[in-house]
Amino acid sequence: MTIAVWAPLLLPLPAAPLARRLAGQLAPRAAALTLAATAVALGAATLASLALLAGTGLLHLPLGAAAAHLSPAHWHPGGLSGPEWAPTAVLAATALPAVAAAAARTARHQYADLRRARAATGDGPAGLRALVRCPGPAVPALTVLTDDRADAYALPGRPPRIVATTGMLAALTGPERAALLAHERAHLTGRHHLLLAAAEYAAVCHPALRPLRPALGYHLERWADECAAAEVGDRALTARAIGRAALAAARAPAAARPRLAPAAAAGPVPRRVRALLAHPAPARPHRTLRTLAALALAGCLTATTCAAAEAGHDFHRAVETAQGDR
Repeated sequence: MTIAVWAPLLLPLPAAPLARRLAGQLAPRAAALTLAATAVALGAATLASLALLAGTGLLHLPLGAAAAHLSPAHWHPGGLSGPEWAPTAVLAATALPAVAAAAARTARHQYADLRRARAATGDGPAGLRALVRCPGPAVPALTVLTDDRADAYALPGRPPRIVATTGMLAALTGPERAALLAHERAHLTGRHHLLLAAAEYAAVCHPALRPLRPALGYHLERWADECAAAEVGDRALTARAIGRAALAAARAPAAARPRLAPAAAAGPVPRRVRALLAHPAPARPHRTLRTLAALALAGCLTATTCAAAEAGHDFHRAVETAQGDR
């Protein structure tokens, strides 16, 4: 347990850059799913490691040992006694409440953002319903806000909806509007907000996972770009719609949208436009390099998962041994 319990805290340091590098060599959908899965796996393993360290320290205390019916003289997880575990146990016991508080704060901000956005689109009191509703061609429905500032985004919830301002719709031609709405529909049908939320909670668990959030946001936009291009059947039109939407939004920035509401004008737009205009599709790095990156990342994730499982097994065995000796 001595080494195993530390692995989930150390392996995210190389695993996160590996995931970002591998994502750059994959198709947008595969890249987004890889980043989200990596963030969730590493974040969960980090929490497990902190809990084991904190639990070990707690059971070294007389009150904790008595509550678990342990024999303190025989409670040596990993062959270590109390003094060796004291500093790390104290740090882990301090980190766990801090992570919990940060996760609660993140959840509160996400809920407040979405609630404000839904109120502005007509789900709140009558005084907040300054909008014009227009029926969309398909579910989710389109809600048009009367606002000269250009903005458009996918708002998750029940029901999900696409929100666009009159300023944004006026800045685009009819075909460009169709491409923009197809982009936002792709965000909702793909449930991209859930992947963004997972990355944000993982970043709370371990600082090394924070760079995965912006990388995931970019690949989710690319995923929606490709879906929109496939739906309208014109990559150049989709690229033009995204570019003009971003320019219109930059001229008169709208109010901050929710972090879990993806938008076509978000992220590194020039990079996205270049990817759409590339014909044929952008060349990928050599398959061998991609395979090596995938194997390295898989090795990190496997080692992290196995180490967390082994540390938990050792902890359980040490508890049973100390209980039996008592």
